[in-house]
Amino acid sequence: MRLLHTSDWHIGRSLHGADLLAEQEAVLSGLAEVVATEGVDAVLVAGDVYDRAVPSADATAVLDRVLTRLRAAGAQVVLTPGNHDSARRLGFASGLLAASGVHVRASTARLDEPVLLTDAHGDVAVYGIPYLEPEVARHELGPGGRGSGEARTHEAVLTAAMDRVRADLFLRPGARSVVLAHAFVGGGVPSDSEREICVGGVDLVPAAVFDGVDYVALGHLHRPQTLAPRLRYSGSPMPYSFGEAGQAKQAWLVDLDAAGAVEVRPVPLPVPRPLAVLTGTLAELLDDPQHAAVEHFFVSVRLTDAVRPPDPMRRLRTRFRHCVHLEWAGAAQPGAGRSYQERLHGRTDLEVVDEFVRHVRGVAATAAERELLARALAADARAEAAR
Repeated sequence: MRLLHTSDWHIGRSLHGADLLAEQEAVLSGLAEVVATEGVDAVLVAGDVYDRAVPSADATAVLDRVLTRLRAAGAQVVLTPGNHDSARRLGFASGLLAASGVHVRASTARLDEPVLLTDAHGDVAVYGIPYLEPEVARHELGPGGRGSGEARTHEAVLTAAMDRVRADLFLRPGARSVVLAHAFVGGGVPSDSEREICVGGVDLVPAAVFDGVDYVALGHLHRPQTLAPRLRYSGSPMPYSFGEAGQAKQAWLVDLDAAGAVEVRPVPLPVPRPLAVLTGTLAELLDDPQHAAVEHFFVSVRLTDAVRPPDPMRRLRTRFRHCVHLEWAGAAQPGAGRSYQERLHGRTDLEVVDEFVRHVRGVAATAAERELLARALAADARAEAAR
């Protein structure tokens, strides 16, 4: 059995306000070529299919087209919701979709009902565990799992879920097994584009929770990584933050032999529009020929001009059309490190306003402008005194 492990599609996500739907559809549609070229039997999507619980109409249309292409290429599809998805919305019409070879496993109560795939060696039971919010899942799991009624951590609810999976698997002698799960498993390295699923460490799940199955397709962390030969994160199919600039994106091609042993290799994914982080003065960035190679990239800029230049984003976009993020890291200002109250102590209203004008424009107000500001402040003071 040949599987393609993916996760964290995040359809509908933006990058600092820039729409990514076109790039997402290009990458995800390319998975159909992998399916056709490599003879993939099933594509696994381990959570965060969408970027939000209520996806836009355009995002749902992209998913529809991508799933259609994957099925046309010959693979069945198994998907589960992550912490970004709404399990109920993603699970709509799952019965009808299953008849066409797209299996949405979004029900906590039915997580121990596998998708059964068959090859020459018999059955492969694919279990999809939707993202389990402990406070909700402990009631949905109900009695039957260890500590399920009292579970208040991700480890506890996933332990209860895996107990159910192993109990069902016990009734299927000879079946090979695969589990999809969306969780932060101990040993994984996060990126800066994931949304935290908990604080204080209670989101961490030990890898031993997933013992007893042949392969675990993990989602949630956006960096591809191997925690054990049978326990892996595929990562997101494209970078979703500038912290991931230059990071290679991939899916895992997983071969299960007759005994359930796995052989895994990475499948590189294309990056329709790479990310670049540039640092320098505005003049350097606009004129330096070495930046020609990244002119069509998504660009984040860190300006080092001593004085904040006027309208820098508009000027940067004359060369870097897809510049989406800008920060100014100019010379340290007087009083840096002191509190706002300390910096204002002993200063007149005119001095404060004059400093604001200088900070925003990069140059101080002229004498005529200062006179106008003084008159405006005096008028405001008179109006305040008359109240």
